[in-house]
Amino acid sequence: MEAVFDNETNVLNAQIRVTRDNSVLYSIETPPSLWGRKPTVLKDANPAPGDPRTAGVIHWRKRMFEVRGQRKPFSEIKTKTGMFSSSRSWKWSSDRKGYSVTYELGQWKASLHNRKKPVARFTVPFRPHLFSKPDPVILHLTKTALAEDEVFLLLILIYSESKRQDQSGFPTRV
Repeated sequence: MEAVFDNETNVLNAQIRVTRDNSVLYSIETPPSLWGRKPTVLKDANPAPGDPRTAGVIHWRKRMFEVRGQRKPFSEIKTKTGMFSSSRSWKWSSDRKGYSVTYELGQWKASLHNRKKPVARFTVPFRPHLFSKPDPVILHLTKTALAEDEVFLLLILIYSESKRQDQSGFPTRV
């Protein structure tokens, strides 16, 4: 599946739209705040009957993810791969698959542990255009990612890009 974020490079307040028919899959909302970042909420545009609209939340101050109502602190789900590696490992629980997430050349890649082929790619344009509309943020998810950890992977990619922008000196607008 390929989707785009409709709010330029602002990954904290956007709608995720399928490129095939421009339908909205998720909306991402982060309320503005003067003191730190308030939670970023990932809302499902078409939840199944009886399911809540909120699919996931990034609790910035508490340093935790919430997926479908279940909360876990970053310390339980995120580890650094190696001493000199920029890769991070993420795993929601012991019965789920783990992912290695890396950033290179304007693109985040999430791969299953011990595999090279990415299950998710998150392309972020890093060069703004002076006289034209900027390229959108593009998300590619494979069938494997969609079937197992779609919401978790989306939260990882949003979190990673937001942190990267904060550290680059061009923080994400809220």
